[in-house]
Amino acid sequence: MAVTTTRGQRLRMAREKHFKSARIAAKAMGMAVSTYGAHERAEQAGGRDYGPDEATKYARRFGVTPEYLLTGREPFPGGEEPSLKVTVIGYVGAGAEAHIYDVPPGDLDEVDAPNGSNEATVAVEIRGHSLGSFFNRWLVFYDDIRRPVTPDLIGELCVVGLTDGRVLIKQVQRGKSEGLYNLLSQTEPPISGVPVDWAAKVRSMARPGGR
Repeated sequence: MAVTTTRGQRLRMAREKHFKSARIAAKAMGMAVSTYGAHERAEQAGGRDYGPDEATKYARRFGVTPEYLLTGREPFPGGEEPSLKVTVIGYVGAGAEAHIYDVPPGDLDEVDAPNGSNEATVAVEIRGHSLGSFFNRWLVFYDDIRRPVTPDLIGELCVVGLTDGRVLIKQVQRGKSEGLYNLLSQTEPPISGVPVDWAAKVRSMARPGGR
């Protein structure tokens, strides 16, 4: 006997392949956690059904078809499960400074995820020679953000958030005073003795599409 699922159950199963929780998924899509959570509880007490527009949005994000969410038909286009996607949230420009896109999450580009990625992994694109001419148009992937900086990040290439709002890609070294750090790169003068709000080790770097 075939097992029948509800729209809410199908939405939850599709989401779980990409996001650990409904809260994380809702934030990634720029929507209210309560609204998304109610859709995962569709056809249950306290839940709320969703229609074709919402199904299309969710299907695009979770890599299934809208028809699957609405009716239970074939979940993946062509019958094959898609690979995990990572959102490109900005780019790295001159001076190895990251510029984060100020657009709705649903408008951001996505790329195939490298091995070991998870639902928190994001990417920035390198533009120009900020990390060396060889890496122009490569992608930098990171996820495990540490606030404050932890000892295991010392000497590592990291995405670094400074207290003045700048986001840089630098090698992190301890400064002369407690709580201050020196930030190094191959192409720019060092930045010495600055406080760091957060840092995340660069997980990997890759050409988009493996080009």
